[in-house]
Amino acid sequence: MDQKKDISDRPAPFDITPYREHYPFKDRWWTHRGLKYHYLDEGEGDPVLMVHGNPTWSFYFRELIKALSKDHRVIVPDHMGCGLSDRPTDGKYDFSLRSRIDDLDALMDHLGLKGNVTLIAHDWGGVIGSAVAVRHPERFSRFVFMNTAAFRMPKGKRLPFSLYFVKYTPILPTLMIRGFNAFSLIASHIGVEKKLAPDIRKGLTAPYNSWRNRLATLRFVQDIPLGPKDRSYSTLKELDDGLHKLKGRPMLIFWGEKDFIFDLEIRAVWKERFPEARFVNFPDAGHYVLEDARESIVKLTTKFLHGSE
Repeated sequence: MDQKKDISDRPAPFDITPYREHYPFKDRWWTHRGLKYHYLDEGEGDPVLMVHGNPTWSFYFRELIKALSKDHRVIVPDHMGCGLSDRPTDGKYDFSLRSRIDDLDALMDHLGLKGNVTLIAHDWGGVIGSAVAVRHPERFSRFVFMNTAAFRMPKGKRLPFSLYFVKYTPILPTLMIRGFNAFSLIASHIGVEKKLAPDIRKGLTAPYNSWRNRLATLRFVQDIPLGPKDRSYSTLKELDDGLHKLKGRPMLIFWGEKDFIFDLEIRAVWKERFPEARFVNFPDAGHYVLEDARESIVKLTTKFLHGSE
């Protein structure tokens, strides 16, 4: 079976033409649970699965895709409601962590990703991708993480006020995020230490161009599991309890030290859980560490995948 057959001429939820210079990839859609799930499938060779966070999309990995697809098969989905995937309403999709994990798990089955997979993940992608890896540890051979977590909040640590405000305040954050794209636009400024070129900033935020198209960015924040009363807490606990299944495989962790969300306390948990991992720290990089330290990360990841690091 041709694993790269999922191609259609369906229109994107935004005009992607201005960003093709940076994102010159073939779009693919797979119908999953009645919704169109967008992904990229570039190159040939051992599979590399890249999983983005919120409020980004597959565009975030563009330079890694170009570099690694020269001798790897690189698969990069857009979470439902993000990037070029469908924009379901709450009635058609529940926007929960478990649904995100199930989506990715199903896509891997659909594409025949059964072994020797390298996972590369950022932000929410670390939780979602790691959860699939805990379900199927035999499929994964190595891991690359960037400013993310895959475990419960460290004891005594609090969610940054801005995210707490969005999660627990029902009206004003909805107007700000869905009405004015506040989350994506603000993140494209405060998530980096080096000012983004205007076309790159527009590319990162372009999918979130209307009230409907911004629903997923809001629901991601509202779904952050902090305690047992949160609906996704049990899902996160399952991941936390099973994370040890990833031990014994090469792991490379990049960390932008000026990230106010995934800060040094979160990094310390990774070091405690995986002391054998290689950590590469960037003191002058923020949450969007791949934007701030792009050349170094692309170079080091390429070497890592070739076993030279």
